[in-house]
Amino acid sequence: MSEQYGDFQLEIYHAGVQGVLPRYPVDFASLERKAAEVLPEWILSYVAGGCGDEHTQRANVEAFRKWGLMPRMFNGSYQRDLSIELFGMRLPTPVFTSPIGVIGICAQDFHGDLHVARAGARTGVPVIQSTLSTDPVEDLGPALGDTPGFFQLYTPKDRDLAISFIQRAERAGYKALVVTLDTWITGWRPRDLNRANFPQLRGYCLANYFTDDHFLKKLPKSPEEDLTAAAAEWARGFARSLTWDDLSWIREATSLPVVVKGISHPDDARKAIDLGVDGIYCSNHGGRQANGGIPALDVLPELVEAADGVPVLFDSGVRSGTDVVKALALGATAVGIGRPYAYALAVGGEDGVVHFLRSVLAEADLLMAIDGYPTIADLRAGGLRRVD
Repeated sequence: MSEQYGDFQLEIYHAGVQGVLPRYPVDFASLERKAAEVLPEWILSYVAGGCGDEHTQRANVEAFRKWGLMPRMFNGSYQRDLSIELFGMRLPTPVFTSPIGVIGICAQDFHGDLHVARAGARTGVPVIQSTLSTDPVEDLGPALGDTPGFFQLYTPKDRDLAISFIQRAERAGYKALVVTLDTWITGWRPRDLNRANFPQLRGYCLANYFTDDHFLKKLPKSPEEDLTAAAAEWARGFARSLTWDDLSWIREATSLPVVVKGISHPDDARKAIDLGVDGIYCSNHGGRQANGGIPALDVLPELVEAADGVPVLFDSGVRSGTDVVKALALGATAVGIGRPYAYALAVGGEDGVVHFLRSVLAEADLLMAIDGYPTIADLRAGGLRRVD
């Protein structure tokens, strides 16, 4: 019998027999506590915080508890297949790491983007790389090895700079472009506001800007000579509020599949597909950008129906392998994890992220095995029930 993701628990138990305990936690709650012990408060509050009173952030997590898996027996689920088809690629896992614009500074050496890329290479888990990073895409793309990476674009006001970012990512080997729609301006974030804390304004996570010839032409001095002025120039041109018309030039700028991130309404999904996008990304930014909204999981089924076979990526509120399985059962093509892997990075660097991703995949695999679902298609055929 070939190895399955769930076999990771056997590694842990067998090591325990030899007196070796896991270096890192396997669950979100423990990771969160450990991360709070090692992260500086200004980074922790930025990662942990949400918009307003953080109701939407909590609602994203709670939404998963409203669904329960219906066990099906006599399915002989010795072998499970968690692989998926996405943009012409066969991927071994339905899990990916969501883009986080401060993931670079969550690592102890402030090279978190590299740690995550290398963890993706080791686990086969695709990485969506944020525009905001502490290392440039030219270094991060190759670090992924054979694992595909997707590049997430915060579209600058300057179209030429946006095109430069897109084409640099394509040359660096990224396999898709993910355009974020809900972050052309930052939401009201009390945790950060109470500390007057905005890392990018201090020059953090701007490596792609500071290595871009088009951006550098805007500066009277290099970022090394005047970091404050360089960060201020970044802030002036950070992002534009996109319209439907913008999809045409974005589409023309690249041969990569284009995914639009931040879609919640089925009508928006249908129109985006009509205008040529290759994937819909159901997300409310984990509750960081807008408070008072609908949990992302609650709109997922409608978006899947509206997408009519076009891939639907999903994130927001995912904390475990069980959450991954529920999102897959509701029709998500692939499921992204955000804050948990940031905490894993803080606690253990590259090894911590690998350990956490293997834990998530093991939990998902074992859940499908025990509840009698050998494939993702079996899950979607009727594995989920409302329990509220």
